[in-house]
Amino acid sequence: MKKITREPPSLADVRGGVFYLHGDDEFRKEEILRAVVDAHLDPGTRDFNLDRLRGSEVDIETLASILATPPMMAEWRVVVVREVEALASSPRARDVLIQAATSPPTGLALVLSCTVPQGSRAKFYGELAKRALAVGVQQMGDADVPGWLMERARDIHGLELEVEAAQALGTAVGANTGILAMELSKLAEFAGDRGRITLADVEAAGTVLPSQDRWRWFDLVGEGRFASALDGLGTLLGQGERGVGLVIGLTTHFLRLGVASVEGAGALEAVLPPHQRWLARRLVSQARKWRPREIDDALEGLLRVDRLLKASSLSDSHLLEEWLLELAARKAAA
Repeated sequence: MKKITREPPSLADVRGGVFYLHGDDEFRKEEILRAVVDAHLDPGTRDFNLDRLRGSEVDIETLASILATPPMMAEWRVVVVREVEALASSPRARDVLIQAATSPPTGLALVLSCTVPQGSRAKFYGELAKRALAVGVQQMGDADVPGWLMERARDIHGLELEVEAAQALGTAVGANTGILAMELSKLAEFAGDRGRITLADVEAAGTVLPSQDRWRWFDLVGEGRFASALDGLGTLLGQGERGVGLVIGLTTHFLRLGVASVEGAGALEAVLPPHQRWLARRLVSQARKWRPREIDDALEGLLRVDRLLKASSLSDSHLLEEWLLELAARKAAA
């Protein structure tokens, strides 16, 4: 079977076989798992054809027997096994699962949910990924959160989530997708029939928002609004941001501006991660304000700041302010 790495809707037309869900984002794994179950089973015969097991609790003979049981009064039988990693130490269990993934029994949809132990080199997990329909669901990085929220608002709730609202919510909550989904559901109810969730809605719904959004701050720098960026820098650092983290974010931002400036929107969109492709239009607009040499200078300055942050006694605020002021002076001279 071929591998896929997309979200639950991509499984809608896949029937039968073995689905191997791996990664550390438990919320999204559970969503995919439920989507597979719902796609195969009808409410009338669901109770007869759904088995839920845990690798830490089931013995291998019981598992083998359940996998061999045919559907009852329906086309499909679904077996869900969570905590598959607990079966990895048993040669017999490994053989049963690999055999099922290689030659799935007729009428069976087997869903294996697994969190691979950190640093594990066990061949078992690679074999499952190779032979089953594998869906990797890793915890998202902070930069992926706004795009994921906007997609979810559109696909699940039928609402438009404004960019600023998505960024602010992600900054306030973090990258825990379960909590983000709950907060988004509350906002969807709050927005009602308006079809749109704004930053004002996020504030009115009681979400405690930061005074300065780090994503909006990167945009201020990219737009050349250096006075506003200087004003916001102290607030960002006061909220707990670290100089090294801001330098990493700025470096990524300027590298993307460089791609947009030299190669154009298509090239930029091609290198952006899936949940960040919505940024392409915004970054292309910012890139028009910069010459390639100015972007190179900005990146060289960030490299210097990074070295000083790790080796100098000067404060994060001092070094980043100096970089911003030098950048502003060069832009003004140009």
